[in-house]
Amino acid sequence: MHKTDESWIEKFLRHLTYERRLSNLTVKNYGRDLISLAAYCDKIGVEKWSGLDGEHVRSYSAACYRKGLSPRSIQRQLSAARTFFRFLLRERHVRSNPAQSVSAPKAGKRLPENLDADRMARLLDIPGDGPLVVRDRALLELLYSSGLRLAELTGLNVGDVDIADGTVSVTGKGSKDRIIPVGKYARQAVSAWLKERGQMAAHGETAMFVSQRGTRLSPRSVQARVDHWAKRQGIDTKVYPHLFRHSFATHLLESSHDLRGVQELLGHANISTTQVYTHLDFQHLAQIYDQTHPRARARNKT
Repeated sequence: MHKTDESWIEKFLRHLTYERRLSNLTVKNYGRDLISLAAYCDKIGVEKWSGLDGEHVRSYSAACYRKGLSPRSIQRQLSAARTFFRFLLRERHVRSNPAQSVSAPKAGKRLPENLDADRMARLLDIPGDGPLVVRDRALLELLYSSGLRLAELTGLNVGDVDIADGTVSVTGKGSKDRIIPVGKYARQAVSAWLKERGQMAAHGETAMFVSQRGTRLSPRSVQARVDHWAKRQGIDTKVYPHLFRHSFATHLLESSHDLRGVQELLGHANISTTQVYTHLDFQHLAQIYDQTHPRARARNKT
């Protein structure tokens, strides 16, 4: 790379620092990615940024992949290149953005974590009495029983849970309403909480779950209570509210194999969102196979 063209990286980094006011770490990451691209240009004999075309950038992406960079890292590298060339276009140093139409390799979907049924049962077996314990027991049971999102749980009002009918009405993403069954243990826990709620709720407060100040319990407070009880109950993994939803979906699918039904209960607009749980279900089935099939057992002993 010609020295005058190398200097454009420094100009770009100053632009990020002083005009866009990005953090030092972000600017440093941009610099590292662009130096890597410049080194590749030297390797293939491209001396000016204006000489870099889309095929060169695709080759660079492929080279990064062969070196073992993850798809996410390559996405970041290409994003840095696109932003850099937008700056060069603005400065009229180049006539096109060769990275604009280049895509990184697709990143594999991360499978959602979940707690197995035994650890979930241990987590929900909260000991003690008193309004706070009774409240926490109810909210944890409801998270798992109905697979609620955190915002759906904290948005509940007293009238949204029908104990007699065994259902909860929630407003999910896109302001879509749905009605979800509530299991026996969750109904019992919510009933116990409603008897205690009057001691904590402020006058006129409609929220199902309230803080010690008497107002609606915040999402952050629920996260803190979930973490507190996970540690108290000796759960050997990081536990957060959405883990209950993942566990709810996984356990239902393992038992029913009804993907459409799970989609409706979760409130997913597109079944492709729900299909990630089929991978978890396959893992469960594969584990059963390895543990029980005579040939699998024989193979594992060798």
